[in-house]
Amino acid sequence: MIRLAVAVTTVVPPESTQQALGLPSLFLLVLIGALVPVVPTGALVSSAAVVAVHQTAPFSLALVFLTASSAAFLGDAALYWLGRRGLRSKNGSRWLEAIRSRAPEDRLAQAQEKLTEHGVAVLVLSRLVPAGRVPVMLACLLAKWPLRRFARGNLPACLAWAVTYQVIGILGGSLFKAPWEGVVAAIGLTVLLGAAPSAWRRVRRSALAHRSN
Repeated sequence: MIRLAVAVTTVVPPESTQQALGLPSLFLLVLIGALVPVVPTGALVSSAAVVAVHQTAPFSLALVFLTASSAAFLGDAALYWLGRRGLRSKNGSRWLEAIRSRAPEDRLAQAQEKLTEHGVAVLVLSRLVPAGRVPVMLACLLAKWPLRRFARGNLPACLAWAVTYQVIGILGGSLFKAPWEGVVAAIGLTVLLGAAPSAWRRVRRSALAHRSN
């Protein structure tokens, strides 16, 4: 039994085992995060990149990139398809209502205006701006974009999103020797980036309210 365990350990390296477990988990969580925008998918990608930086297995970072971008693309496509079904239905759908509930009127109006002016390019920026994806997706739904057109614009958006958060993880992983330190740094940076736009909007609103008074 001991010899068998040793043989298995030599045949299957620990890093390969981590990839076999970690990559499917990353794919599933990013996919769920695209459908239900409450999972911090950016932090997940950055954390996976930190772990990949400290691995010696070849193509670790490439596998993280392919896993994250494909999961984000498929999740967005599925959510958009469900939203289109809701638009065609007389009674709507809970998925369409979920999209509407996460797209405030002011953000939706901005997304519709930018979509009219810039078209597909807005999709790329929407993935990089925190809380910008859903309003732009709803604007595309209301503009009655077919799924194929949305998918063509969303593909480079998902690729750019995966690269951005992977770079954050690479920087965090290269600055610290221990992987857990890099993971903490990457999560902290992604949370800070996600909170910065809403904090800036609050500051602007308070400044405008102070001026009007």
